[in-house]
Amino acid sequence: MPLQVLMPQLGESVVEGTITKWLKAVGEQVEEYEPLLEINTDKVDSEIPSPGTGVLLDILVPEGTTVQAGSLLAWIGEPGEKIPSVMTSPAVEAVPQAEAAGMPAAANIPAGAPPAPGRDRELGFISPVVARMASEHNLDLYQIPGSGQNGRITKKDVLNYLERIQKAPQPVAVGAAAQPAPPPTRAPAPAPVTLTPVAPAPTVADFAPGEVLPMTVVRRAIAEHMVTSKRTSPHVTTVMEVDLSRVVAHRQANKAIFARDGANLTFTAYFVSAAVAALKAYPVANSSWSEQGIVLHRQINIGMATSLGEEGLIVPVVKNADGLSLLGIARAVNDLANRARAKKLQPEEVKGGTFTITNHGVSGSLFATPIINQPQCAILGVGAIQKRVVVVSNDDLGDTIAIRPMAYLSLTFDHRILDGAIADTFLGKVVESLLNF
Repeated sequence: MPLQVLMPQLGESVVEGTITKWLKAVGEQVEEYEPLLEINTDKVDSEIPSPGTGVLLDILVPEGTTVQAGSLLAWIGEPGEKIPSVMTSPAVEAVPQAEAAGMPAAANIPAGAPPAPGRDRELGFISPVVARMASEHNLDLYQIPGSGQNGRITKKDVLNYLERIQKAPQPVAVGAAAQPAPPPTRAPAPAPVTLTPVAPAPTVADFAPGEVLPMTVVRRAIAEHMVTSKRTSPHVTTVMEVDLSRVVAHRQANKAIFARDGANLTFTAYFVSAAVAALKAYPVANSSWSEQGIVLHRQINIGMATSLGEEGLIVPVVKNADGLSLLGIARAVNDLANRARAKKLQPEEVKGGTFTITNHGVSGSLFATPIINQPQCAILGVGAIQKRVVVVSNDDLGDTIAIRPMAYLSLTFDHRILDGAIADTFLGKVVESLLNF
């Protein structure tokens, strides 16, 4: 009997994922535990192994589709084996469940609408997106022609159908249902208003033709998260300069020792350690906003923004960073960064952060105004480390000119939670911790 390939649940809070790539084509042989497809959950790409050995008989969910955990994705079996038609995935049952709850099965189709395909066809796999749209608009999916694989209904098919319905002429009620319109009520004459002409916002069509790059799952997730953050929190940024002479000297003296213990001592470990010290001193910065009040987090979980090149970035989280030594932080930073670039992270490893650090200086940036990683309170930006001429005050020598490794640190914070004074004090604590290594 053919074997089902189901969408797994990769973590307690992971309820859906997006199919990014099928590694096997229909008709190809696949071995048990061999990678069969790639899925993306919360910007984390994971390879899903085959649950058995056989031939990939059919792919039910095309690439780019988001499905819920437990949904039927494909069938594996012997060559030529017939696929059972009575077994469906949980996603297919979304529309019948809505009908059982008393929701109308179909909207009234206006005159002039395209002819219905009929109920003598099989709907096949219905994605959660299509099922949700059908429920929201009271659509009968049997009325919608499908353009997907094997005639399946896609999101585009539903949108096209809704557009045709809106453009179709609306029926006019006749007979007893038609009631005379009440006489219009004379409204008072409005006061004259002077309108200032406003130039329309430019659209894509106003620019020269160009190439459209398809939106990746990661890029779309980043875009949605960034826009949501800017709309949610009033962003304010404060900047300070730090002398990293002690950090550079400490790193140079301990790199070989850390290497013997299996850790590459990077500057990121020092910034994480300094952030932990500041968060312990000022717990309000380790918080989130809620309408009931400010939520202070007991754990200190530091997210570290990691670039994935052209694919975007991801923020793995160092959990319970306040319980780690500098060596433990260095090991955690190495492990998460390496597995992030190798796409080996688990979804739970990019969740639960309470504060984020982004080291934009690795590309030469001096300072920046990062966007807060919601629902956190603040994000620390680390600029490039540069040798600069600075004035150094000494009790014996007075003010002298010296060359020191300097960097700008920026703290972007949620002004609903932190005011400027406490934000500056917090960032000053970060600087102080770096000066004391």
